[in-house]
Amino acid sequence: MQLKYGFISVDDHVQETPNLWIDRLKKKFGDRAPRLVTSKDGSEQWFVDGQMLLDGRAARAGALMADRNEDPKRWADVPAPAFTPAERLKAMDAAGIDYSVLYPTVAGLAGETFGRLQDSELEIACVQAYNDWLIDEWASASDRFIPQCLVPIWPVEAAIAEIKRAVGRGHRGVILPSLPMHLRDVPHISGPEYDPLWSVCEELAVPVCLHAGASPELQSPLPPNMKPALAAAVDAATKPVSSVFVISLYSFSRVLLRHPKLRLVLAESALSWGMLYLEWADHQFEHDGLAREGYDLTPLQMFKRQCFFNAWYDPVAPFTDYIGADHILWSANLPLANSTWPRTKETIDHCFKGVSAEARERVLWRNAAELYRL
Repeated sequence: MQLKYGFISVDDHVQETPNLWIDRLKKKFGDRAPRLVTSKDGSEQWFVDGQMLLDGRAARAGALMADRNEDPKRWADVPAPAFTPAERLKAMDAAGIDYSVLYPTVAGLAGETFGRLQDSELEIACVQAYNDWLIDEWASASDRFIPQCLVPIWPVEAAIAEIKRAVGRGHRGVILPSLPMHLRDVPHISGPEYDPLWSVCEELAVPVCLHAGASPELQSPLPPNMKPALAAAVDAATKPVSSVFVISLYSFSRVLLRHPKLRLVLAESALSWGMLYLEWADHQFEHDGLAREGYDLTPLQMFKRQCFFNAWYDPVAPFTDYIGADHILWSANLPLANSTWPRTKETIDHCFKGVSAEARERVLWRNAAELYRL
């Protein structure tokens, strides 16, 4: 494949538009469908089935705002590159991005918004509407957008049916809340009930993408009355590290061993904690004699066979030898406040000092091209 810039950003977010679910679901679900509601002070908030979303914001697009600590309070204030494919392409060109792998915003970082719904029929309808919209409005606008589908977290038969349907329409990855049992009363994600879901992802050769922050219970609770900007900074700092619980669960629970062709992307994970964790996990594996308990591979070996970290600000050189350049992905995180925009190119040059040309190419685009079959 030919690239203009040499960069595939594997974690960017689309801002869903106010008409997305209203146009598709209002006739059946009325005001229970996701929608923007205007409050008395003129601000606008997203609601689904009576639940407020995005902490009362109209959108999350801090990187594109004059003050990146201030997200839009009204839809009229949302910058066009957050929700308009043509304008996003211009932003991608300015950042030196060839292709962009898409995640949601109103639907949650990993679809957890709909996973919390108690009405399974509404959950499935919301998921399908998003998946169709992403193909119709974004993927059809340019092949530089790499769509990934959401799935209902339960029942597993519904999740499998939607994966098959969405992949058939052109989706290239499956976004899943890493710990769906934190959202509502469903079986544990590591149990045999979810094995058919992993199997279909193996068969279709689509990666399962687990976005950090989709399970807030894994993060340190914020002190009360913390100023919003400081709270956002603490949240951004603790979000990547929360992935330690996720990779630990998926490896020690044997999910990866049972499904050797499954590929996991730990989106917005960063790198530094990952090497420390993998060193500790392998030590504990040997210390506790887990090889005698039926584990054929150590956690590090499982990771190197099946998993990918996603970085966007880490210096890469300290981690390529241990983690492996072929298991690191890179992103810009457009248009969220923690994005490297508008200094994405400069950040890449800084972070890849001391990295070989071959490893740089692999991290910045080749791994993603192979994973998403571009």
